[in-house]
Amino acid sequence: MATLDPRGVSWLQITPLVVILAAFLLLPLAVIIVVSFWDYSVRGMYPDFIWQNYIDLFTTPTTLSLYQRTLKFTFLVWMFSLMIGFTVSYFLTFCVSSTTWRMALFLLCTIPFWTSNVIRMIAWIPFLGRNGVINQGLMGMGLVDEPLEFLLFSEFAVILTYVHLYTLFMIVPIFNAMSKIDMDIIEAARDAGATGFQILREIIVPLTLNGIALGSIFIVTLVMGDFYIVRVMSGSQSGTVGSGMAYEIGGLQYPAAAANAVILVIVVVIIVSAILRFVD
Repeated sequence: MATLDPRGVSWLQITPLVVILAAFLLLPLAVIIVVSFWDYSVRGMYPDFIWQNYIDLFTTPTTLSLYQRTLKFTFLVWMFSLMIGFTVSYFLTFCVSSTTWRMALFLLCTIPFWTSNVIRMIAWIPFLGRNGVINQGLMGMGLVDEPLEFLLFSEFAVILTYVHLYTLFMIVPIFNAMSKIDMDIIEAARDAGATGFQILREIIVPLTLNGIALGSIFIVTLVMGDFYIVRVMSGSQSGTVGSGMAYEIGGLQYPAAAANAVILVIVVVIIVSAILRFVD
């Protein structure tokens, strides 16, 4: 009886995954790339091969401003999410001795995910509005004389909502990485005279880099691909690349939106590649 070549068996094993990725990832991406070179007008789009869509993208101040604002949102959300995610994970791992309580508190962090993103986003409006809970509380305590206008329909509201919705994507991988750290290493470092900051810098952070990198990738891809949150929470006063593409699609400018999508994918791939250079 003939035996199959091990290399042939390996190829057979990965064939279903390759087919799925080709059908649902590579093929749509190829279509977007092709369409990005087409021409269009108010009557529709026409098969062609032109660079005008990319030239317009790099020479239009509005588009460049959208990319700048998207990168700013991404960096700020990543920074705040990392600070919160690392602090929460550190507390759960090293300050809660009981495994039962540790898991219970971790599951408590997931409770907001039991509801829709839209509901959790809209829930901020009664708190941040001109007559919302926060403004009424500050005025009641005499800390401000008039409502704070920047709380709602502003970039502050957008960043706050992003952090609220996506921080769990940073907590989970960091907590998973920290929970695998051997406590004997920490005790050995203490016995050797290491300070708490040295332990954090030389042991905990390096052994948590994989979790930080994974959480960072989640945050980057989620924020840079969003268009709905920024539209609602900024009151359409601010925008990102995603919202710009949404407007282009709404205006039937599919080739321009496709060119925008291609550049956005390239930017995301560059950022993710840079993140992965810090970990094994």
